[in-house]
Amino acid sequence: MVSKRSSIPPFHVMEVMEAAAQKEKTGNKVLHLEVGQPSTPAPQMSIDAATSALTTDLLGYTGAAGLPALRQRICDWYQTQHQIGIDPNQVVVTTGASGAFVLVFVALFDPGDRVGILSPGYPCYRNDLMALGVEPVPVVVGPETGFRPNRAILDSAGPLDGLVLASPSNPTGTVLYDEHLAEISQWSTENDVTVVSDEIYHGITYGAEAPTMANHHRDAIIINSFSKYFSMTGWRLGWIVAQPQVADVVERLAQSLTISAPTISQVAGLAAFDATQELDANVERYAKNRQILVDGLIAAGLDQLAPADGAFYIWADVSAHSDDSQILCRQWLDQLSIAVTPGIDFDPVRGHQYVRFSYAGATEDMVEAVQRLKRWFS
Repeated sequence: MVSKRSSIPPFHVMEVMEAAAQKEKTGNKVLHLEVGQPSTPAPQMSIDAATSALTTDLLGYTGAAGLPALRQRICDWYQTQHQIGIDPNQVVVTTGASGAFVLVFVALFDPGDRVGILSPGYPCYRNDLMALGVEPVPVVVGPETGFRPNRAILDSAGPLDGLVLASPSNPTGTVLYDEHLAEISQWSTENDVTVVSDEIYHGITYGAEAPTMANHHRDAIIINSFSKYFSMTGWRLGWIVAQPQVADVVERLAQSLTISAPTISQVAGLAAFDATQELDANVERYAKNRQILVDGLIAAGLDQLAPADGAFYIWADVSAHSDDSQILCRQWLDQLSIAVTPGIDFDPVRGHQYVRFSYAGATEDMVEAVQRLKRWFS
């Protein structure tokens, strides 16, 4: 017998990945535009640091909050990138951003609380909250506001105990700039709503940099990760920035739930902060891929696209061509050998009208994908 709270929906992108893998077993080359992870390895400096640690260090547990040197380096990063002073006591290193969200949700919310999540948005927010007995409340955003929430949209969700934001966003690539963060911060303060800001795609933008909510709301909880900009998905390393009283609670929970983040990953993460030249080159490739895909999709007839100002996704409205994005994505996989994620992961209500393209892969794959799609639409 399983618990009622374990009855959460699947993460459909994983099913797409499995179907693509099965197709590849038959000898077909699949173009992977479904995967939300960099196609590049960890930076060489991180690999070198980890290799050295394997032969010279014990690699036992660290403290639950992480290596002191890594926590300090994260503080230095905020000072350099955002001109904000963070104390190491505010930082907890976690097992990826995924582990960070579980710790934060347990620390902040009780069963029955109502927590707003943007729709479309990352499905694991919703699934994690449901598994913890917390009610996820859709905060519906659309093209009329650039997929950004404003005061009227937030008010329409009714009373909330918490609000989860993401900037840049998965799946839309929307960036919340200073004016948006300031409005949300003021609204949350007036309504006594706890803000959790997912900033794991910071560093991957195609115009102005994405500002941090920490510069607008001192009590906001910030979550970041080494998975995206730092290209270290499989290393499972992230961090939380919170006021000391919240960070202390999170650390005590981590002592029991995870003990500590992987030590070798923390060593590699520390070195990653010195590898910005290599990492920025990855972002330049994303920018090139983005332009190829945007231009190609528009030329193919998919011209209703979200802003895509950050991250490495394009959220495309396909309602003019299909009323079921799952069927459409399956057709593209079967007929074109292109793997794309249907929108129902990110918006259970309107997602059948949308698909998400990832352009984190190789540039030549983006070129080939748009050529295949153009032929298919014609």
